[in-house]
Amino acid sequence: MPQREQALPQPLVAIGARLRRFPQFITLGLRPNLADYPPAHRELIRRAPVIYYPTDAFAAQMAVLGKRIFPSLECHLFEGDKIKQTALFNLLGLPHPRTRVFYGRQREQIGDHFRFPFIAKTPRASSLGRGVFLIRGQDDLEAYLARHPVAYVQELLPIERDLRAVVIGFEPICAYWRLPAPGDFRSNLGQGGRVDFRDVPPAAVELAVETARAANLDEVGLDLAVVENQPLLLEFNVKYGRQGPRQAGIDVVELVARKILAGQLPPDRRRA
Repeated sequence: MPQREQALPQPLVAIGARLRRFPQFITLGLRPNLADYPPAHRELIRRAPVIYYPTDAFAAQMAVLGKRIFPSLECHLFEGDKIKQTALFNLLGLPHPRTRVFYGRQREQIGDHFRFPFIAKTPRASSLGRGVFLIRGQDDLEAYLARHPVAYVQELLPIERDLRAVVIGFEPICAYWRLPAPGDFRSNLGQGGRVDFRDVPPAAVELAVETARAANLDEVGLDLAVVENQPLLLEFNVKYGRQGPRQAGIDVVELVARKILAGQLPPDRRRA
């Protein structure tokens, strides 16, 4: 009888560099054109049932081809876009500070909706707290508008800290308060903020997990505020910092690699 051919093992293929220190993964690296990859690498991409860290350059294409990707397509679609995230929170009925977006001449109507002081943000492609502005009066507003043709305006919350929750595979990995540096209103660690792991409210962590599941965000850092004991979503980042988890003794990249090798990532959303 002819021998049955053994199925070839499925390769663990990553495009982005995040898993490159783990030899179990074949990390191809990001190249500007698919034709820049040698034929053997293109064949690996075709064979792989899952593409890990496909990057923004290839996430949509892999999804159209019917491949599973990690992080999810939704992570790539909403990363770095506060306007899309706000619309998503509203459509999902999730608690979020009062926020409006003003385009073009609509920016003249900001004063009809918000009283000073309020918060204004760079709506897209800002990180590390650099795109957050406290608008105390008309001079601050005019300076902000001079640099932002699209205005993203949010009510100023009565808080002195915010909260970051890291959720991977729809499971909370760690959560911590972020406290601003003296004299700064921004709590981002990239702006000198500090971490406090004490007394993190379970309701805030539950809201972070609920959001990740509802939006299919399978690796994400969510920022929340707590006002009168009620958590509110601020925004989320897929390219979140690892300083907070590191202070909790968690190597996020190693954790992700272990979960992938154990068959736990990408998660089965139907079972989440």
